[in-house]
Amino acid sequence: MNTTSLEAVQEPGPDAAPGRVVLLTTSHRVAPGLLSWPAWQALRAADRVLCADGAHPQLPYLREAGISVDEASPTAQELVDACAGGHTVVVVASGEGEPALTDGLARLAGSGRVRMPELELLPASYDLPGARLLDLVQVMDRIRAECPWSSRQTHMGLAKYGIEEAYELVEAIEAGDRDELREELGDVLLQVVFHSRIAEEDPDAPFSIDDVAGGIVAKLIHRHPHVFGDETAHTPEEVKEHWLRTKAEEKRRTSVTEGVPLGQPGLALAAKLASRVRTAGLEVPLPHGEGIGYELLALAVRAEADGVDPEAALRAAARAYRDAVRTAEGVHEG
Repeated sequence: MNTTSLEAVQEPGPDAAPGRVVLLTTSHRVAPGLLSWPAWQALRAADRVLCADGAHPQLPYLREAGISVDEASPTAQELVDACAGGHTVVVVASGEGEPALTDGLARLAGSGRVRMPELELLPASYDLPGARLLDLVQVMDRIRAECPWSSRQTHMGLAKYGIEEAYELVEAIEAGDRDELREELGDVLLQVVFHSRIAEEDPDAPFSIDDVAGGIVAKLIHRHPHVFGDETAHTPEEVKEHWLRTKAEEKRRTSVTEGVPLGQPGLALAAKLASRVRTAGLEVPLPHGEGIGYELLALAVRAEADGVDPEAALRAAARAYRDAVRTAEGVHEG
């Protein structure tokens, strides 16, 4: 790379065209050299291309493409002067986006005393949806390696947090708090990434976050033949039929009760079993017995048949009960 200053630029005349400054930004989440066509056009048409960072990952690819880049950190005034006479200067921005330079240009423009060049922000590469997940994986890698607490965690040790975060997510959904929902989704996502990072270190059966993602991608494609295959579905009921059929083919279960986690809350467990029975078209009479458990079972089955989540219904009633208790105590919401 050429290391030069901008001092050799001639003093412009009063009527010189102000020129153009292009601030070229790139994403570190996209492979270097994969720039947009407008970015390549701007680079090839520029009178000068500047970059303050001699180790910028894009520079080898720009050189290979025949773009001459000067290593320089001009002030805002120097950059304005370099554009005088109708010149175009492209600044390849660092990861921080050159805040000192852009602030300086803003001050010059706000002064009203400087004839400013045309200013353009040109994203040369864009983050695809989900790109920040790569950042999460990188952060998790570093935390696992350097944090005294995180580096010692195991699947079993983290299990309780998975349960807690799932309940907090449900609470945020039911409360209708959008900010809380976003945060709790992040906490649940962290559990997935954390467990996947731990799994990489297993000596016998390691797997990574890519294996986890690849597995669920394959499952979703297989269970949505009406989207990715030749099947058709026009109603939610038809979609569910496809889902259950492909799931049954995958699992090859001998009982509809297989795969139902018995450790889940009792009402949810009863409703899930009732759903499996109803979907399979089985006629299974409820067991008779003494005690509140059998009464709750019957209520849960009835709720599921009516399309009601008994767990959510009980939580809503419990919140109303909590509010009544606080009212009786004379506690007022702040």
